[in-house]
Amino acid sequence: MTKQRDKSGFSIGQAAKAAGVHVETVRFYEREGLIRQPVKPSLGIRRYSSEVVTRIRFIKHAQALGFTLQEARELLALRTDDAEICITVRHHAEVKLASVHEKIIALQSLETILTRLIEECKSGDISNRHNCPILQSLDDE
Repeated sequence: MTKQRDKSGFSIGQAAKAAGVHVETVRFYEREGLIRQPVKPSLGIRRYSSEVVTRIRFIKHAQALGFTLQEARELLALRTDDAEICITVRHHAEVKLASVHEKIIALQSLETILTRLIEECKSGDISNRHNCPILQSLDDE
């Protein structure tokens, strides 16, 4: 954990560093309503709590798992001690996993098509644009 100047919290730079993000990310999350901007005292700077740092880390981890900011917002709203919540969170994860599987299938199909086109390009007469299988394929699609 990042060293704090005092026990009242983190400056925005310290909070960003502790959460592993840039200061602009903290400001963006504030604008998006994902975290609250602390009140600025009349003398001094805004101080962010360790809970805010934890919340930022949660959002970043959710994004790393492929969740959108909106989905991360929904997951944050589900962070309670209610045992039923786990079922809802699991459902969100299952939906995300299905989406990942669909993307994998689409990427594998794309890989097959590109491999075939590259092989056709290597073996064919490519003396002009009209003989290029890749350009021909793009014209046909």
